[in-house]
Amino acid sequence: MMRVSRRQVLAAAGLSALAGCTTGASSGATPTASARPTDDPGTETDSSVEAAVPTAAEQLPLPMTPDALRENARSGGPPKDGIPSIDDPAFVAADAVDFLAPGDPVFGVSHDGVAKAYPQKILVHHEIVNDTLGDAPVSVTYCPLTGTVQGFERGETTFGVSGRLINNNLVMYDRATETWWPQILATSIPGPWNSTPPTRSLREFRLVWTTWQQWRTQHPETVVLSTDTGHARNYERDPYGGYNPPSGYYQSDRLLFSVTNDDDRFQRKTVVMGARTPDGAVAFHKGGLREKHLVRGELGTVPVLAVYDPRYDTGYVYLNPDERAYTADAGTVVASDGTPHDPDALPLTRVHTFDAMWFAWAAYYPETGVYE
Repeated sequence: MMRVSRRQVLAAAGLSALAGCTTGASSGATPTASARPTDDPGTETDSSVEAAVPTAAEQLPLPMTPDALRENARSGGPPKDGIPSIDDPAFVAADAVDFLAPGDPVFGVSHDGVAKAYPQKILVHHEIVNDTLGDAPVSVTYCPLTGTVQGFERGETTFGVSGRLINNNLVMYDRATETWWPQILATSIPGPWNSTPPTRSLREFRLVWTTWQQWRTQHPETVVLSTDTGHARNYERDPYGGYNPPSGYYQSDRLLFSVTNDDDRFQRKTVVMGARTPDGAVAFHKGGLREKHLVRGELGTVPVLAVYDPRYDTGYVYLNPDERAYTADAGTVVASDGTPHDPDALPLTRVHTFDAMWFAWAAYYPETGVYE
C-alpha cells in the first residue's frame, strides 16, 4: 500500500507543502546515543517505565482501551525521528531576538526565577524540545495539527517523535523504554517497540500559549529558544500555513487525517481551554472566556471556575467545590470579601489547562463537559 505523507495531504488540500518536517537531515547534528531511528517492530525493551520516566500518582482518563488507541494510530508520513527533536537547545536573550514579530506565538514558562520562551515557528519543525528548567529535565512538546503545547517531566531519558498520529495528535515515545505516549492524553499505550507497558500518566507542567509581545512585556528578562538548533530548517516558513495572521491549515476547517469522534458543536479548529483529571474532562470556549472573563462549569461532578488572563490571552481552570463567588475587575479576580487576585493565583486548586483545537479535544474526550 502506498504511504501518504503529510506533504501529499497538504498539497492535495491546497495548503503549504511540508518542507523540512519530512526528513531527518541536519547540519552537523548528532543523534543521541539512546535514540533508535528505526521502525523495526521487533525492537523490544525490558526497561521499566516507572523507573525510567517520572509518572503521576493517578492515571488520566482514556477514551478507549490502550490497545484500541494503538489500533487507531496511523503514520503521519515521516518515520520515527523523521521530525527531529531538539536535544541540545540553545537560548538567546530577549534583546538579541531579531526573528520574532510582536504577534508571533510563543510558548512561555517561568520556573525558579527563570523565564523561557519557545517560538512556535521553531517548534513547528521539531515538535519536541528536550530541555531543563532549573535542575529539572523536561520536554516541551507541540503538535501543530491539534494546536496543543504541553510540558512533561522526563527524568533521565528524552522524548522523540514516533512518526505516528492518533486523532491527528502527536504520539511521542521515550527513548529509555520506547513506550508510546499520545501527547494530549499524556498516558502510555502499547506500540511496536514496547507492546506491554504499564498504563501510567506523565507529570505535566504548564506552558502558556501567548505572543512574543505579551510574554516579553510580562517577562523582560526572558530567554528565547535560538534558531541555532543544529538542524537545517527555514524557521521563517511554517509548513502548515501561518498563525500571524492565521492562514493555511490553521484557518481551514479541513483535517489531514480522520478522528475517532467528530463533534460539530464548534468549528473543528475552534480553540478551547481544556482540563482533565481522573474524574473527567471539561472544555471552555476560549473566545467565550475572553469575552466573559469568568465562566462556571463542572468537571465530572465537581464545580469548576475558568478564569481569563488578559496579560497573556490565556485561561486557567480551578476546582471550586464550595462554589465560592468571584468577580472580574480590570484584569484581576475579586473574591467575595473584596480581596483581589491575579488570574493565575486564586486560592483554589488549579487544574492543568492547555489550549487545544476543538476537534482533537472532542475526539479524545467525547464525554467532555463544554462551556462558553
